[in-house]
Amino acid sequence: MTTTSTAEQTPPGESDAPSQKHIMLLFIGLMITMLLAALNQTVLSTALPTIVGDLNGVDHMTWVITSYILASTIVMPVYGRISDLLGRKPVILAAIVMFMAGSVVGALAGNIVWLIVGRVIQGLGGGGLIILSQAAIADVVSPRERGKYMGFMGAVFAFASVAGPLLGGWLTEGPGWRWAFWINLPLGALAIAATIAFMKLPKPQHETRPKLDYLGMVVLGTATTALVLMCTWGGHTYSWGSPIIIALGVASAVLAVAFVFVERRASIPIIPMKLFSNRNFSLVTFAALMVGIAMFGALGYMPTYIQMVTGVDATIAGLYMIPMMGGLLVTSIISGQIVSRTGRYKLFPLAGAVVIGIGLGLISSLKVDSPVWLMCIYLAVFGIGLGLIMQILTLIVQNEFPGAMVGTATAATNYFRQVGATLGSAIVGSIFTSRLVSLLSERLGSAASGGGSSSNSLTPEKVATMPDAIRIPVIESYNEALLPIFLFIVPLAAVALIVLLFVDEHPLSTKVRGATEAEALGEGQVMPEPFEFRDRSAQDTLSAAGATTTSSGSSTSPKADD
Repeated sequence: MTTTSTAEQTPPGESDAPSQKHIMLLFIGLMITMLLAALNQTVLSTALPTIVGDLNGVDHMTWVITSYILASTIVMPVYGRISDLLGRKPVILAAIVMFMAGSVVGALAGNIVWLIVGRVIQGLGGGGLIILSQAAIADVVSPRERGKYMGFMGAVFAFASVAGPLLGGWLTEGPGWRWAFWINLPLGALAIAATIAFMKLPKPQHETRPKLDYLGMVVLGTATTALVLMCTWGGHTYSWGSPIIIALGVASAVLAVAFVFVERRASIPIIPMKLFSNRNFSLVTFAALMVGIAMFGALGYMPTYIQMVTGVDATIAGLYMIPMMGGLLVTSIISGQIVSRTGRYKLFPLAGAVVIGIGLGLISSLKVDSPVWLMCIYLAVFGIGLGLIMQILTLIVQNEFPGAMVGTATAATNYFRQVGATLGSAIVGSIFTSRLVSLLSERLGSAASGGGSSSNSLTPEKVATMPDAIRIPVIESYNEALLPIFLFIVPLAAVALIVLLFVDEHPLSTKVRGATEAEALGEGQVMPEPFEFRDRSAQDTLSAAGATTTSSGSSTSPKADD
């Protein structure tokens, strides 16, 4: 049995801390990686109608989006756990390469089936790009300093949300929609070069090869697939009461229970159940789920609403979203800077939840004749709330765990946030569709189908050319069907606020908490599981554990991830 003393080990980032220049170069590379993933989520929004039209696949349009969401959601926890076991560098390189391979398949697709295949491959790579970038920064930057970096990471999403639709529209009208995929190759090459050159991160070493939780991966993937398909198909492809949707719901619930059972028995679980014994992790993850539902439930339909009600094209609608993204960008950066300067963070997510609720309430009050500038102000308020809360939640989670668990914890929180996004989009979409059909039928009756205003065939172009006798009832129905739903989402922000009130504001560490600290906190596993080590010092926990020895007789030590 091999026993290691904490006094003999030097955690990475203390005696051999990377220089500020090295951190900045690494950060730039990670920003490129995140931009790669963030742009991919938005660049197809304006190009999609043209893409499915060229490939004769309009009836499979939803799968172009769903396939990516499904694949990326499934692999998020897997990437986080494997990167904790094997190191960030090889895993993030594999994710980038896989994402680029999917881009090539999508660019060369001759039919809708191959496009969907390409999107699945992209999702398998893209699911790791964001969480691995967040975890990599945690490996070299202390939680106290990490706030300002997380703020700029939030700004990447704000930029991509505006630039993506504009870029997609420009490429579609210019070089062609296939360049929406080809553009990922130079960005991916830059990300690979930066990763190879600047990513020198601690890598745990094992005397025996870690045993991956393959059964947990399969059960989690199957459960997530059932849940995403239920949310995506429910109310659209199938009614919520159909046997298929009910079967998917039952399957997702049963598999979720099975997953908990499997993870409790696994030696190195994908999502360790002991994560949830950490109070802050559980509270923040639940709040992230609520915010995900609210955020994507609102954002998913606002661009289409703007086009329908104002009569502008997709590009202009994207420009109208700039105030919201501007609010997110500014508050994300400013809050990150303040957190790094003061070490205090709890106030920001609390304020963010309040502002998100206010923003949703304001947006729900918009009318058909409301001026555009007022809509932009309300969207900006909503964006300010998102900027105050999104990245800070990730920082809180990372501050709770040592380096060897940061990837796992970050991935788990992002996974539940992504599930929330799927639920939000599905719930809002289902309610909106049923309300719209009812209102159109009530206001237009037989003229609804005769005037070409069936909810299945409504497009901004068609609505703009309708006579006022039909056009005005249509846009009024659209307004009354969608915006009041945002008021119903406000309680989710209130729930997030209440939950976050119980978060304990632990001091942000000024040191990088390396893998060696995790070993000291181990409970007889090759890679340790956290157990309330935030409530007592590492030395106390070490004493409780008895020794820094693994049951297999192996020890871990950091090594540069070259």
